[in-house]
Amino acid sequence: MKFSCAFLLLLLFGAPLLAQEQPFDEWLEELRSEAISLGISEATLGVLDDLEAPLERVLELDNSQPEFVQTFTRYLSLRITPRQISQGQALLQQHAELLAEVRRRYGVQPHYLVSFWAIESNYGRATGGFSVLQALATLAYDPRRADFFRRELLTALQILDEGHIAPDSMSGSWAGAMGQLQFMPSIFSSYGVDGDNDGRIDIWNSLPDIFHSAANFLSQSGWRGDERWGREVMLPPDFNFSLTGSRTRKDLREWRDLGITQLDGAPIPVADMQASVILPAGAAGPAFLAYANFRATMVYNPSTFYALTVGHLADRYTGGAAIQRMSENEQAMSVADVQQLQELLNAAGFDSGEPDGRVGSLTRGAIRDYQQSQNLPMDGHASARLLETLRN
Repeated sequence: MKFSCAFLLLLLFGAPLLAQEQPFDEWLEELRSEAISLGISEATLGVLDDLEAPLERVLELDNSQPEFVQTFTRYLSLRITPRQISQGQALLQQHAELLAEVRRRYGVQPHYLVSFWAIESNYGRATGGFSVLQALATLAYDPRRADFFRRELLTALQILDEGHIAPDSMSGSWAGAMGQLQFMPSIFSSYGVDGDNDGRIDIWNSLPDIFHSAANFLSQSGWRGDERWGREVMLPPDFNFSLTGSRTRKDLREWRDLGITQLDGAPIPVADMQASVILPAGAAGPAFLAYANFRATMVYNPSTFYALTVGHLADRYTGGAAIQRMSENEQAMSVADVQQLQELLNAAGFDSGEPDGRVGSLTRGAIRDYQQSQNLPMDGHASARLLETLRN
């Protein structure tokens, strides 16, 4: 059977349009029916009666995520300060017994757990302040990622039904990430641990539950308790920048043979480990060798900036030095800047995909191809300087 283009478009896009045009109250009743079919009690589903129409503030935040335009220098400076380091060191001492217990069970070192805690919620002080149910209902009603957030909302209702937290206390981010770990409900359901054995998993208030749950997630994501996350290194002048990025992995001995050294010029230590070269600010910025624990961190949050920041903050707790080769005067790019960069790359014959203002693998590949054509370091880094070059 042949289908017209209009009918195919209806199949592809009709459902989201209907979901968007459907009154919120009707949509909510359909959700209630689905929740009942999953075994969630009528008593728990009474919380749906308190949900308001979709929150505009949640939708605004969903459309303006800051990490698309922040530089690594700015990202890091907002999250690692002398105060943040000293507070983490004090908390490591204060909770040493609990953290040692968690390490024995999961193999995750205490200073990394405290670093995750710091970056996710400022040691529990900044958990978002949104009603998780209201935020998830808003995003599930919005057609763009309705299926994903609908599943998360149903999982959040199951968490309530199991008695882990009261509805009024289920707070989190505008995106529905919960508690001091900023777990999405599905992550909570899969990896949450009742660390204090009180019959509930409480990542909002119970430090045993918080540390056990975080360590369980990391352990199951490939964390190696006898390794560090990575280290800052020096690259040789003739380094092949096409080898950078988390997708390229080599044994430490191979990287050493390619001329990578420690910051003082000494050879990098060699062990039976694979690493990637990460350049968060391009060839002009710092370079890192990232190991398996860096990759495990990116399972927690798939942002290179995030993973580097967690690892570096953990190092600072234990006396590690500040990053030595931070970029100076690194200019931030707006989403519009990145979109123009993509348009100019496409016009020059370097396919960066549909210009969307986001730097993904296709854009980085196009940048590398352009850099190769101009005999520039092939770091794949989108920068204001590169944009200015393409404009001219």
